[in-house]
Amino acid sequence: MSIPLLEYAPSSQNQRVVGFEIPGDEQPRIYTTDNLPSATEMDVLILAAYRQIFHEQQMLSSNRQIILESQLRTGMITVKEFIRGLVLSDSFRRLNYDVNNNYRFVEICVQRILGRTIYSDREKFAWSTVLATKGIAGFVTELLNSEEYLDNFGDDTVPYQRRRILPQRSQGELPFERMARYGTDYRDKLPKRGYQPFTLQTFLRGPNRDLVLLTIGSGLALIATLSLLTYFGLFPQIGPF
Repeated sequence: MSIPLLEYAPSSQNQRVVGFEIPGDEQPRIYTTDNLPSATEMDVLILAAYRQIFHEQQMLSSNRQIILESQLRTGMITVKEFIRGLVLSDSFRRLNYDVNNNYRFVEICVQRILGRTIYSDREKFAWSTVLATKGIAGFVTELLNSEEYLDNFGDDTVPYQRRRILPQRSQGELPFERMARYGTDYRDKLPKRGYQPFTLQTFLRGPNRDLVLLTIGSGLALIATLSLLTYFGLFPQIGPF
């Protein structure tokens, strides 16, 4: 017997406020297959779906799901099923689930699938329970079949961050792309696994320190030599020399 989703109260977030502003450049663009898009428009829609689910920092050619793209182009699957396939792909799991705890992964999925931030810790706990009991596939299915998702995106619209900009505020909500894909608990484990933050000091302490210093010294010596030759007229002036 599966555990039902725990009840949680929604908070007052931007997407729950009725908007009367005139649409502008900063308003989210809506990509949908309602009007039988052309091949070019379908390419843009697929790109928008990748940007929403993977975000720009994860949009690599190695993460493309060619079979899913083909099925969407030929009408074999809907946009909602395409989104499901992206979230359940090995690439998304490796980049987002494997490096996070359940709470962080829930936050990421609510942002990218439902297009909003998490309401509260109680909602985070509720969806984390679904993730723990039904697995990733069951959790994603619950999100995609939720009334909130169907009311806002349905079967044919790519999810987007809803009502990020409010005219009465000097600055709207930050885009979800600026959220780190893993939490501090995973970040703190990296030094124990041998990963060090990249700084010039740590780089020079590495095994290639002598080679780096030799390269830098040779470059400075070459610049000094060319400068002297140019100064005495023995070498034609090139660029900033």
